[in-house]
Amino acid sequence: MTAHPQSPQFFLTAPSPCPYLDGQFERKVFTHLAGARAPALLDLLTQGGFRRSQNIAYRPACERCRACVSVRILVDEFEPTRSMRRVLQTNADLFGHMAAAEPTSEQFALFRRYLEARHASGGMAEMSAMDYAMMIEDSQVDTRLIQYRRKGPDYRITGRSDEGLMAVALSDVMADGMSMVYSFYRPDDVDRSLGTFMILDHIRRTKELGLPYLYLGYWVEGSRKMQYKIRYQPQEHLMAKGWERYASPEA
Repeated sequence: MTAHPQSPQFFLTAPSPCPYLDGQFERKVFTHLAGARAPALLDLLTQGGFRRSQNIAYRPACERCRACVSVRILVDEFEPTRSMRRVLQTNADLFGHMAAAEPTSEQFALFRRYLEARHASGGMAEMSAMDYAMMIEDSQVDTRLIQYRRKGPDYRITGRSDEGLMAVALSDVMADGMSMVYSFYRPDDVDRSLGTFMILDHIRRTKELGLPYLYLGYWVEGSRKMQYKIRYQPQEHLMAKGWERYASPEA
């Protein structure tokens, strides 16, 4: 078949062990995001359940499993739970500075600490400083980096802080919402629940941008790694007939 030069070409990966469900094998369908059309293409593909990694958009295409479900939060209707309000209060001394996605040595040091503490045996464990820089910079879409720090003594005047880096989120801004691509944080500050705090902060930012959805990637029922995503209600899941509202008894 001859493809139209403006149409994306899709490819299929070979099977590999699933990182979420024991005994399962995953395959992914993917395409490249390049050129002026990349933002519009990412918007379209994200609505169809794709995720971005650098200049690749991908989604699961497993032969015997459909456990991965795309999740997006309805930010205008979202109300934090009591425990979420406690997380916001605990982290009231933090602020996030959103800017262009540019890597730094300070970010990479925190990234390594996070991986070694939380994902020492994962697929990203061997990433070098160059690999990290590519993850941050290699994007043809509107990608932002939000760096979270404690508010310093001059924060009220400058809106900035020289305090040490607490957490980082790499996120895309699209036509209908924000998409959290990757985040990491100080692994020792367990009581702060920084992962939860960053999602709550992204819900606020998405709402302030006047956009309806925060995309959280995939939820995998039965995977403890992914169970936290169900806590943010109301949310929609991408099913066979399209996006459908989902309500969990755990919400």
